Amino acid sequence: MNKVYKLHARLLKTGFHNHPLSLQHLLLSCVPAAPQSLTYARSLFAHIPSPDTFAYNTIIRAHAHSSPSHALSFFSKMRHHDVSSDKFTFPFVLTACARLQVGQELHSLIVKMGFDSDIYVQNSLIALYGCRGSVQHALKVFDEMLQRDLVSWSSMIGCFVNNGFDNEALALFQQMQIQEDMKPDYVTMISVISAVSRLGELELGRWVDTYIRRIGMELTVPLGTALIDMYSRCGSVDESIRVFNEMPVRNLLTWSAMINGLAVHGRSGEALKFFYKMKNSGLHPDNNTLTGVLVACSHGGLVEDGWRVFESIRNEYGMKPLLEHYGCMVDLLGRAGLLYEAYDFVERMPMKPNSVIWRSLLGACVSHNHVKLAEKVKQRIYVLDPYHDGDYVLLSNAYGGVGRWDEREVLRNSMREKRVSKKPGYSLINLDQVTHGFVSGDSSHSNQWRQENSYFQ
Repeated sequence: MNKVYKLHARLLKTGFHNHPLSLQHLLLSCVPAAPQSLTYARSLFAHIPSPDTFAYNTIIRAHAHSSPSHALSFFSKMRHHDVSSDKFTFPFVLTACARLQVGQELHSLIVKMGFDSDIYVQNSLIALYGCRGSVQHALKVFDEMLQRDLVSWSSMIGCFVNNGFDNEALALFQQMQIQEDMKPDYVTMISVISAVSRLGELELGRWVDTYIRRIGMELTVPLGTALIDMYSRCGSVDESIRVFNEMPVRNLLTWSAMINGLAVHGRSGEALKFFYKMKNSGLHPDNNTLTGVLVACSHGGLVEDGWRVFESIRNEYGMKPLLEHYGCMVDLLGRAGLLYEAYDFVERMPMKPNSVIWRSLLGACVSHNHVKLAEKVKQRIYVLDPYHDGDYVLLSNAYGGVGRWDEREVLRNSMREKRVSKKPGYSLINLDQVTHGFVSGDSSHSNQWRQENSYFQ
């Protein structure tokens, strides 16, 4: 904002502060200072006697990301006052629409005005449809483009990833490499890494990591953090540590990704060490970091450490523990066999426990063959979620574990009467960069293996 104020002061001194062109130049200087400059920008815009296309484009652009409703309001005024739109207007308006998840009907106006073949408008349409989950519409725009740039490919890949089409995203990235002679940017690679993470393709993840190094891409904080998360999700936490150590700069998200990765792989002591190193570096944990630390304590059976971290949420960081933090503590106490302590902890929670928390305790009761408490917990779950098949199966297993077969049969009959059916398990296995899926109970021949994806072979 200092640059904006200095420019305004200079215009006041020279007497040009009411000149329309000077006001437009001043308005343009507010764009990089958004959102702090938005109120100031609206005041300046109100002093322009007859705003033209450039002035409207500038004020819409300033508000598109931080205050999209204002951006659409200015576009409406622009249309109302018969100010012509141009090819620069619609990318800003479409950005605002994407933030609000509205505006699909704007496409017809774009076609009517003849801007549907402009590459910047087309890229913005892909982004809009991606935000709204309209993948087919986004793909139609992409396929009809006569010319594509890096943003076009990156937007379509991001659209696939953000809507769960990870296989298609990786196939499109491969197509981009074959058809286009262009170097991907950080946005593209982060989308690719996200797709690999969800698919759990370790070898493909290593290929992506090597590719990033081969093209000389700098290991920025977002890119490094994405790689840490990818390796963790793909089961190679040691490679997560390697990427972490190679990063020249790290932020809270980086530390949290590393702590969570260690936690879910049962390396609890290392997760705590990273947590204390993070604190010593001057960073304060957020809710996600603290959840990761509590998960580490739970998986490692570190009850005292868990209590210490949980109590520090309020006492040291001045934050209120979230439902997730309480759930981690219930899981920690349950795994450690402190079942009644866990039950009392749930009863004393300041917010209403959900079925997930009670279900965590039920699983612990079954693991420790505590049928009496398991029955009590099952009743609490029944009030919240009476038709969840897993609860019946857990209690049934508890009865079977202690030889109470009659009660087990009664429970199974109850499931049939309530039409609660057990969902079959679904498993994946990766062989030679091909992921196969199979369903529990499928006894067919090799046809039961279903190829999920295959890339870069």
